[in-house]
Amino acid sequence: MDSKYSLPQDGGLILEGTPKDIIHRYEKIPTSIFEIESQGVEYVAQQIVEAIHTHNEKNPSRHFKLGLTTGRTPYGIYQELVKRYEAGEVSFSNVEVYSLDEFYPIKDTELQSRNYHIKKNLLDKVDIKPENVNLIDGTKPIGEVSAYCAEYERKARNLDLIIIGMGEQGQVGFNEAGSYAKSVTRLVQLSHQSRKAQANSFYGIENTPRLAITMGLNTVMSAQRIILVAWGENKASTLRKVVEEDATRLIPASLLQNHNQIEAVVDDPAAEALTVKKAPWLVGPCNWTPRMVRKAVVWLCETVKKPILKLTYKDYIENSLGELLDEVGMSYDKINIKVFNDLQHTITGWPGGKPNADDSTRPVPSTPFPKRVIVFSPHPDDDVISMGGTFIRLAEQGHDVHVAYETSGNVAVHDDVVLQHIDSARELGYGDRVEEVRQIIASKKKGEPEPRALLNLKGAIRRAEARAAVRSFGLNPDTNAHFLNLPFYETGGIKKGERTDKDIEIITELLQQVKPHQIYLAGDLADPHGTHRVCTEAVLEALHRLKAQGEAWLEECVIWLYRGAWMEWEIGMVDMAVPLSPDELIKKRHAIYRHLSQKDIVPFPGDDSREFWQRAEERTQNTARLYDLLGMAEYQAIEVFVKMQI
Repeated sequence: MDSKYSLPQDGGLILEGTPKDIIHRYEKIPTSIFEIESQGVEYVAQQIVEAIHTHNEKNPSRHFKLGLTTGRTPYGIYQELVKRYEAGEVSFSNVEVYSLDEFYPIKDTELQSRNYHIKKNLLDKVDIKPENVNLIDGTKPIGEVSAYCAEYERKARNLDLIIIGMGEQGQVGFNEAGSYAKSVTRLVQLSHQSRKAQANSFYGIENTPRLAITMGLNTVMSAQRIILVAWGENKASTLRKVVEEDATRLIPASLLQNHNQIEAVVDDPAAEALTVKKAPWLVGPCNWTPRMVRKAVVWLCETVKKPILKLTYKDYIENSLGELLDEVGMSYDKINIKVFNDLQHTITGWPGGKPNADDSTRPVPSTPFPKRVIVFSPHPDDDVISMGGTFIRLAEQGHDVHVAYETSGNVAVHDDVVLQHIDSARELGYGDRVEEVRQIIASKKKGEPEPRALLNLKGAIRRAEARAAVRSFGLNPDTNAHFLNLPFYETGGIKKGERTDKDIEIITELLQQVKPHQIYLAGDLADPHGTHRVCTEAVLEALHRLKAQGEAWLEECVIWLYRGAWMEWEIGMVDMAVPLSPDELIKKRHAIYRHLSQKDIVPFPGDDSREFWQRAEERTQNTARLYDLLGMAEYQAIEVFVKMQI
């Protein structure tokens, strides 16, 4: 939870001195936004601790009734509560807890059980009394479930406080789209979408339960107070619908707008689409930094559908940007020209800097040349998917480019692919081990990590693919491709371990070996499996420690954040845009093709079933269209980056 990652902040709504009614004017659920998740976690934990203390002072004879959400969202909150309990700041001896949902059927000893994680991460580590633990029972015989749900409903109503998360489609617990506002605790059938989202934890959708028991929306609404929690970019678009748009059964969490004691607690990435972040000038007074001016002008272009140099005074006034003209002290046409030039200066065909050139308006200095570069790739294909064109150009322009594959990616290889490779080796005369591998595959057990021997084969396949990809554009994989195999990833399953000092040490060793002038990092934290976030934070922690040690080479080092196949940077945030020609786009596509185990059948695609090369091309071509619509030159595709200072 000691996160070093946050999006670069520059300008925005002036909070100090601005009344809360103005700050929250677009919100139907008042929302507290924190820069990073760990800050939000501390806030929520503090609210729980204070609520327990207040209750015990006023109602010592009655237990405090606390509702707990499940999934990844509350994990940090549980950690923080345990820390505060161990510090003597809170006791749970007078607390009753109620869980929000559970798969059915499932035992609470199974790793995929919601109750397993509540117990392991919180309840087993604090002084709560066993008789006060009320977790939904996923083992009840089917004939007893209705009566059990009715009894659980009776006990779980009128909670003093409930902490809830929400799914990416706005689910509350397992209340799917279409759930009634008056729904109560019940057995529900999970949608295919929800089962697909959980399939990774169960090692395949065929092993994922079709049923679950969940509190109803009315049960949740009966609580005295609700805190809705959301972390990460993948929740951003849904959060906007929940917090700002009209309530609808299609987005169950939006129905919570009708509660009179509800608050949303989110981090900056989750808040990206909220008006207070996306267009703060619509909310109240702003700090008009150059970056915020550019963000507003790009937004205005998209709103009125005009290129920058065609914006008029009327456009600014009619779209709530009169304050911008007043505060900046420039006429609208001068602002247009300034932003146009600013945006144009982000475009460069020399991502490592152009030697012997005037670099006063370029995003990257011309010296030193060549530069030492490390591209950190969370999985063995994120490098070419997310920034393949830039990677190729850096290599072809003579820079000393290294790529660090942070994890093995072994769980993302189908068994059939392994058999095909072993069969190919047999057909080529390099040994017949097909039956041996077939038996290893057959030894897999439902719901358990894969055999290590099988994972080793899958990791080898992905290493060979990554080597082929970088070799395809002239990089030497023996000297410039580094396979870090960070330990946190090597659990044998989708659920990963904790980031530890061992992960940091491996990254630190490579950084000290290369001493890069440029570092490219995954800023695309909407990755649904969380690996990107852990990898990026591990690199930032390593840099943080090296800086504390006074490493001199860090003075010249710059971080460039890329985003991958899941989403893209907004144009208003971009610091460097690297255009790709049609031929360069084909080169990038061919590098992605080398990752054959990920082609045709994407093992863990999220909500987008397209192949990664298709997503990447659509993303970069759409960025090029946006630049074109703003009045820039027309390109085939553009890869964009945000700068982060160390």
